[in-house]
Amino acid sequence: MSIRRAFLALLLCISPLFATGQEGTDPAKWKKPEFTGQPLAGLRVALDVGHYRLKPGAMSARGVPELSFNLATTRVIAGVLEKAGATVIVVNADGLVSSLAERPEIAAREKADVFISIHHDSVNDKYLRKWTHGGVERDYADNFRGYSVFTSSKNAKAGISRELALKVGAALYGSGLRPTLHHAEPIQGENRPLLDETTGVYEFSDLVVLKSASLPAILLECGVIIHREEEMMVQMPEYQDLIGHALVQALAEVFPAGKREKKGLMKLFGK
Repeated sequence: MSIRRAFLALLLCISPLFATGQEGTDPAKWKKPEFTGQPLAGLRVALDVGHYRLKPGAMSARGVPELSFNLATTRVIAGVLEKAGATVIVVNADGLVSSLAERPEIAAREKADVFISIHHDSVNDKYLRKWTHGGVERDYADNFRGYSVFTSSKNAKAGISRELALKVGAALYGSGLRPTLHHAEPIQGENRPLLDETTGVYEFSDLVVLKSASLPAILLECGVIIHREEEMMVQMPEYQDLIGHALVQALAEVFPAGKREKKGLMKLFGK
């Protein structure tokens, strides 16, 4: 184990602030990246609703499946991106697309320029505890909270994907949110290399939905829904809207208008 990884593991064990992520939870301190005009005009963005009906993903502390969170947040993000001028393609809006590899294929067929998979997070089973909500005993874990961003070096457009992941992480951090770093913990099922510890950006080489994509692709975990407070926070329209605005900022930086116009001219002349 490297010194850096050992230090991270130690922090996960001994630091309550590092583990619970209390920073970034006060809406009064959020700073929504505003935009004017339509900075994403001409950009086609595929938003993938993570998971599907038969396998709806992680279960929240109150017994709500992740798919419900993914769909609700995707709707808000789509509205923000459209306001910024983007054409949004929602993949898996009906929750019926079971194949991970098919999702970026759908995006490519719709001529999307970029693919963003929207998810909500959980934790390793060893952290789960029991509580009773609504008369039902359920799992919860208040150890970790926060967003995280993933990219794959096996993606066909790995360089742009990595740049976008780093820009999204930076935009979310600059908005006042804070990431969870528990995916870097050196245990089975985690152990993901961090590309940026401050902004919570990870390398996840074999994540199918990313490595199979022919276009730039990232996966965004919007929050940890097994955390009882975070489960409620990620449902706030203000929180979802903040994420949407952060994505606008990052997309505008990675796909600036000048490049999009040049791309359009190249298509026009068949190049």
